[in-house]
Amino acid sequence: MDVRQIKDSFRRLFGDEARVFSAPGRVNLIGEHTDYNDGFVLPAAIDLSTWVAVAPRTDRRLIIHSENFDETVVFELDDANAARRGKWSDYPRGVAVLLSKAGYRLSGASLYIEGDIPIGSGLSSSAAVAVATAYALLSNDGIAVDPMQVAVLCQRAENEFVGTHCGLMDQFISCFGRTGHAVLLDCRSLDYESLPLARDVKLVICNTMVSHQLASGEYNRRRAECEQGVQILSHFTAGVSALRDISSEDLERHRAELTETVYRRCRHVVTENARVLEAKAALNRADLSRLSELMKQSHLSLRDDYEVSCSELDLMVELANQVTGVYGARMTGGGFGGCTVNLVQEASVNTFRESVARGYKEATGRQPEIYVCSPEQGAREVTVQNGTSTQMRR
Repeated sequence: MDVRQIKDSFRRLFGDEARVFSAPGRVNLIGEHTDYNDGFVLPAAIDLSTWVAVAPRTDRRLIIHSENFDETVVFELDDANAARRGKWSDYPRGVAVLLSKAGYRLSGASLYIEGDIPIGSGLSSSAAVAVATAYALLSNDGIAVDPMQVAVLCQRAENEFVGTHCGLMDQFISCFGRTGHAVLLDCRSLDYESLPLARDVKLVICNTMVSHQLASGEYNRRRAECEQGVQILSHFTAGVSALRDISSEDLERHRAELTETVYRRCRHVVTENARVLEAKAALNRADLSRLSELMKQSHLSLRDDYEVSCSELDLMVELANQVTGVYGARMTGGGFGGCTVNLVQEASVNTFRESVARGYKEATGRQPEIYVCSPEQGAREVTVQNGTSTQMRR
């Protein structure tokens, strides 16, 4: 997507000149459903993004147009009864509400939103919308905010306004992505570390083209089951406030105190945290063989213990693991459809795409979408200088 096209579209719609901000989607290499358990995650920002063009208004309104949904909505900034509508506009609206609650007095603004992140694919199009909107609104008033605070406020917008009890990972990596790197995040301390990915390895994302409707409710149910496990286990182990604080030994020792379902949910999170830290060590020593095994274990745990996979995701992983040059494959995102993430040797990418697409189409009748991505920078302002697009850091 070209910044000049975004600016032209904004000009046609609003008759004004705009500043443009972009925020990337993400893929998570390993560490699924650990973020809201104070655990560890290892995502990478990808070169699929949401773009938000913004210009100030003289009134106290937000006029927001989504090109993807072909809809324009109007909100009053001073509306004390702002509430979600169950539509795409809840994400930018929620960001404005939470920024206001945090003490930032926003001015009226016209916003144009367009993105190339497939919606509903598990690549965090919602977080990218929120982060790009936050930077656009803050910059519209000349307000400089620490990127971590932006990430936290965007997470709160999704939690408190939209009503999805997500963790911080998606918003964090949309702010802190780094070209050529995955980023390890400690979701408790918010410490983070960039880890290089081999230059000849591509992030290949396979979209199953299914999105099972139970995903949102089941996501919140999993979070409640984890909280139930913490509540019970805290009676037996001192200092437990999240599953992050439970060792495998502690979990096995008190297994009888938990229902079988809650035990398996806890086992996934506890073992997944350990896998993330092992993956860090594997990346640091460029041990792709070990990383591949950890990704395999992660998918099986998500399938069997956390029960958030589905037949289409399982098939996609199985097909990927049959291709030479694949260094790891697993489901990514919340589950119940969406995408798999695959680490594929660059020389094998074309063979991988053809083989997986053919096998998936033959088995399901659906033509998958396959995106070949590279780790990308986080949110930034994008400008045009001397006729070319220039990306500026936050």
